Amino acid sequence: MPSRRLRRLLLGAPFVLCTIAAPVAAQALASQAPQELLQGLPRTVARVKPSVVGVGTLLKTRQPAIVFTGTGFIVGDGLSVITNAHVIPNTLDVARMEEIGIVIGNGGEAVSFRGARVAGLDREHDLAHLRLSGTPLAPLVLAGEGAVAEGQALAFTGYPLGMRLGLHAATHRALLAAIAPVVRPSLTSRQLDPRAITQLQRRPFDIYHLDGTAYPGNSGSPLYDPASGAVVGVINMVFLKGLKESAVSDPSGITYAIPVRHVHELLQRSQ
Repeated sequence: MPSRRLRRLLLGAPFVLCTIAAPVAAQALASQAPQELLQGLPRTVARVKPSVVGVGTLLKTRQPAIVFTGTGFIVGDGLSVITNAHVIPNTLDVARMEEIGIVIGNGGEAVSFRGARVAGLDREHDLAHLRLSGTPLAPLVLAGEGAVAEGQALAFTGYPLGMRLGLHAATHRALLAAIAPVVRPSLTSRQLDPRAITQLQRRPFDIYHLDGTAYPGNSGSPLYDPASGAVVGVINMVFLKGLKESAVSDPSGITYAIPVRHVHELLQRSQ
């Protein structure tokens, strides 16, 4: 049993988890051994990596000029980027021409920055949609409803340590341990305002509980099927043992992801 000092690092808003059954449509996938599902992973990773980008801000008069804030991935027409809402800064230094965008690298120290605009935000589900201009990039395919089941082997690719050692995309395996609804924790009377009451009235939504290790830079990473590369979710938070710094020094191996259906909904609203 985990100690009482264990707590979740919620990179968006705090959540409480409860257990729920997995979608029936994907039960057959869960019956396959994880190793069997991961056999095609090397080929899939080679296809996925060109579509995974860093997300950050550029301020030319700053040192360093580019600040990494998380991971994102290309979808749709090659000009849409999906990431977490908490990866997007609340404000930019417009007076000094700071801009949001994506960071692209080849694994070395040299990186390039492409400016973007925020096309849509879904803070309830911790998702953001950025739009690029110019040449499209290779997009990932988004899976449909019922694409996963508890016990299924999955993978995610992102930038766990940001740009500390260059922009190196890393892939991690994960097992879908549970599909659970999340609800807001109880608030005190002092915390109850019209916005909080509205949030409490919303129905809880399902989140993926993963047996896999993610790090702070993985926020916004695509969670996908190892065989097809179809995206089934977006990494958005990890479970901590102790202080926030333990996310790197002593990871819990427990990670959470937002189901892809909320990505579909955000894209429909923000086209």
